Amino acid sequence: MPEQGRAHPGLPDLTGPVEVVGAGLLGTSIGLACRRAGLEVLLTDTSTENVRTASGLGAGRPRTDADRPALVVVAVPPDHLGAVIEAALDATEGTDAVVTDVGSVKGVPLAAVADHRGIARYVGSHPMAGSERSGPLAGSAALFDGRPWAITPHAGSDPVAVETVEALVRLAGGVPVWLTPAEHDRAVARTSHVPHLLSALVAGRLADGPENHLALSGQGVRDVTRVAAGDPRLYGQIVSANADAVVALLDEVRAELDRVRAAVGRGDRAALEEVLEHGVAGTRVIPAKHGGPARPMASVWVSVPDHPGELARLLADAVASEVNIEDIRIDHDPGRPTGLVELLVEEARAEHLLGSLESRGWTTHR
Repeated sequence: MPEQGRAHPGLPDLTGPVEVVGAGLLGTSIGLACRRAGLEVLLTDTSTENVRTASGLGAGRPRTDADRPALVVVAVPPDHLGAVIEAALDATEGTDAVVTDVGSVKGVPLAAVADHRGIARYVGSHPMAGSERSGPLAGSAALFDGRPWAITPHAGSDPVAVETVEALVRLAGGVPVWLTPAEHDRAVARTSHVPHLLSALVAGRLADGPENHLALSGQGVRDVTRVAAGDPRLYGQIVSANADAVVALLDEVRAELDRVRAAVGRGDRAALEEVLEHGVAGTRVIPAKHGGPARPMASVWVSVPDHPGELARLLADAVASEVNIEDIRIDHDPGRPTGLVELLVEEARAEHLLGSLESRGWTTHR
């Protein structure tokens, strides 16, 4: 845990108060992280219930008219970012208060406040952290621990304001990633927005599928469609705010889809395999944990009875094998009271884990 008010050597001390505007998942989590570091946190939200809930969780207290924040963090939906950032700059005019936001698009809100006389005190940012849950009850002080957090200064940003935002990121446990606003928007279009749209398109093909087709659903379709379950209204705002970058990538995907369709239609297996190989290459460049290079991984599949204590027993036996589990997924068998657990491990250690688990009586799938 950071020392009280200090995020990182060489950066300005965050002495607070920190005002968080928008007490949803991100805002409440930022409040909890700041409180963890001993900072005073002021909470503002159009929903008094959100403020009450976040306050009850220990994320801060309601802001009063007498409060003078040193840092304002805007955590509202994309449609409202520009107006709320502008209001925060207006409310802190004549002070040195820094204003940042944690919105998922950076170009649109910057354009909305580009002519504001307090623009030097504004620096955009975006933590790459979240949850399938929303609202203050989903908040956690640990939400940002070890997660990338983009910092997107503009040409007129005051250096002290930029350092203050970096101090917040480090204090909350995030890992700073430096991008221009335009670079950021292109990056999230590639790694988040377009993947979400493609996931929604695949999931949409299931919505009206015959029941006997859906009975064949396995872990693959669940993996591809998981993010499609996100709030359509929120993601509609996000994608619309990043239209230029998203459309450019969709054009690339459309060209590739036409290529795949043509290859399948004419039975050109070589062309199809070339596309599939390019996809494999894409999976290999996704950074591994701790931001390191991707390493060869293998899946170890284990049948686990679906009753209390069995998963814990499996994990205990995996620990006893002295193999580090990098990830875990569970695919429930609709026809039997068992689950198929996928343990992701380093490729070189997979055979050892298989033998170790089999020696302890587990049924594995090779």
